[in-house]
This record gives sequence, structure tokens and C-alpha cells, in this order.
Amino acid sequence: MLIAQKTKESNIAEHVIYMFQIEDLIRANQLDLDTIITTIIEPQIQDENLLEKYKEWYGGLIKQMKREGVAKQGHTSDINEIIMELLMLHNTLLNILDDKGYKERFEKALPALKDFQHKSNSADINIVEVALNALYGKIILKLKGQSFTASTEEAFGHISQMLGYLAIYYKKMRNGDLNFANN
Repeated sequence: MLIAQKTKESNIAEHVIYMFQIEDLIRANQLDLDTIITTIIEPQIQDENLLEKYKEWYGGLIKQMKREGVAKQGHTSDINEIIMELLMLHNTLLNILDDKGYKERFEKALPALKDFQHKSNSADINIVEVALNALYGKIILKLKGQSFTASTEEAFGHISQMLGYLAIYYKKMRNGDLNFANN
């Protein structure tokens, strides 16, 4: 909860990837709030007020996942909305603003994104979500002890740089510091 709040304000790409983890954590615990609280949250949180906030937060997410039909797979509407905003910003930076910095990062990441899209059979997923899924996949593989070749690490680095640039512009856009008319 606290990490979600912090990342949402500081780096939207990190926030989305973190929320992918939370959705999977909830699924791994069969959407059972009591299990999540007793096995994951209570051992880490001693403050009763904070513990209560975590219960409310996880409880709300579980209800939302059930209501929106994403108990087994997919993402909540909140996360999908952010992904769509990132996609619109991605397209704006490339096609309307012709942002050279973003274009350069995207072109470096594109071969890895296409490769990941092909290997994961996700041709129907937009390129921004592919990038987010790729970095989330890297986290999962690292947790399983997977190591990567230098070229794979470089590819992940390009994807990360692209999303980092996009996240900076997303924050500017959300804060009203990005004027599309004058660019």
C-alpha cells in the first residue's frame, strides 16, 4: 500500500509493475484477505492503525478484482487506465511531438519488445504493456534465480530506459507541466 502510493507519485511504470505483483500475490492466495494478512502483512507490520489500512487496501483490491472479473488473470481497470494513458503518451511523443529522446529510446528497445512479444504470444497487447510485462517477467525470473546473458540484460536496460523516459513525461503531464500545444 505504501509502496503503491509512493511509486504512483514518483514513477508510474514502477507503480504498474508493482501492482502486477500485488495482483499476482492476491491470486496466489486465492483472493483470501485473511491469508494475505496473516501470512504476509502481519509479520511485517506491527502498527495496528497501519495494519488496518492494509486490510482495507487489500480488501478493496480483492473486491475490485472479483467485480471486474480479473480474479484469474488480467488487470484492474485502474491499472488498465494507466496503461492506456501511457500508450497515448507514447503515441503522442512519437507521432505528434516527434520527441527525439523518446524516439531514440523506443527504437533501441523495439527489437527486444518485438522479441518478447513474439516469445510470449502477446501480439494482441499494445507495445507499452509489452514493455511493462517484460520488466515484470524479469523480476519474476530473478526471484526464481534466473540469470541473464549480457545481451538480454542490455535489452532489458533499453526497455527500462524507454519506460523511465515515458514515466518522466507522464508525471509532467499529470502535474500540468507538459504543454502539448507549444511543443
